[in-house]
Amino acid sequence: MVIHKNTMAISRRGASTAKWEKFVKYFKKNYDLFLMILPAILVILIFNYLPMYGIQLAFREFRPEKGLTGGEWVGLKYINKFFTSFQFKNLIVNTLSISLASILIGFPIPIVLAILFHQIKNEKLKKIMQTTVYIPHFISTVVMVGMLNVFLAPNTGIVGHFLRSIGLKPVNFMGMPEYFVLVYVLSDVWQHAGWNSIIYIAALSSIDTQLYDAAMIDGANKWQVIWYIEIPGIIPTIIILLVLSMGRILSVGFEKAFLMQNSLNLKASEVISTYVYKIGITSHQYSYSTAIGLFNTVVNFIFLTSMNYLAKKFTDTSLW
Repeated sequence: MVIHKNTMAISRRGASTAKWEKFVKYFKKNYDLFLMILPAILVILIFNYLPMYGIQLAFREFRPEKGLTGGEWVGLKYINKFFTSFQFKNLIVNTLSISLASILIGFPIPIVLAILFHQIKNEKLKKIMQTTVYIPHFISTVVMVGMLNVFLAPNTGIVGHFLRSIGLKPVNFMGMPEYFVLVYVLSDVWQHAGWNSIIYIAALSSIDTQLYDAAMIDGANKWQVIWYIEIPGIIPTIIILLVLSMGRILSVGFEKAFLMQNSLNLKASEVISTYVYKIGITSHQYSYSTAIGLFNTVVNFIFLTSMNYLAKKFTDTSLW
């Protein structure tokens, strides 16, 4: 029995040695490619992995004079504080409302745009249309929110004038909590839907042209081509991007939500990212804000892994 275990251990070490030698051989053959990705690896290590050392602040009573590791260990004190906070339910509801609305409304539109662009045969018209919908992506968030404030102003905005022209009373869209999610999501779709369609356009261009020829011979119309060739052809891309989107379910962009906030819509506009900023930077409660950020990351990771598991189980397409 002992001899058998020793033999198995030796065989494992031999297999590990063979794998290592294979990797070294591959590295020597393609060292130039590894050098090319080295800067990207360093950036990820420095800005993504090294800061994870600060996660321990969520479990310590931070004192600036004692550094990151010198504070008193308090365990789950700040996690429990967040769970029992009167803001907890409102923050989760607001963040999930914006995230789910963005996925339900904003996720399918780039797919539709990509399919529509793919149907345009006139290359000049196609380029004009694509450029038109790409341009808003390059507008900064500050400028975008400024445009929203100008356009949606109830007395002087374009929307207010339009509502008055058809006999309706102007609405203060930026000051009413019930309209915050709608304004946030629709403006985000207008700004980024065209840009997000690029990856689907690339996926459509990689579909085998022989499938289109076969469909033409069989007499398929455009709708049948879209349904039986193009949509199945981009399904793997759709699934991967959907999994990634679910991994950001609680990561509503800070900048736009913060800039759109005011005293009137705060009930609907206060999300986890803006609350972390106010607690951590403004109120200097670093341990508490770190705990909230850690909770946010853990929930996103759970959603990501769960969605990836479901995608792999039902579609055989996944991130890993």
